[in-house]
Amino acid sequence: MVFGPFSSTELLIILFIILILFGASRLPQLARALGESMREFRKAVSGEYEKEEKKEEPKTQAKS
Repeated sequence: MVFGPFSSTELLIILFIILILFGASRLPQLARALGESMREFRKAVSGEYEKEEKKEEPKTQAKS
């Protein structure tokens, strides 16, 4: 099976090196951080992030 420019053997070697560098206890944290980063990036690219910011801004009007 081929995943883009990497074969399955190369991916296993890369994952093994990551496991050695960071340890098994940090892998879930890294995966969660990567997922949140990708989610934020997709929101920013699609424009959802700007819509949420506009919606969250309090609508206050100064009475003069």
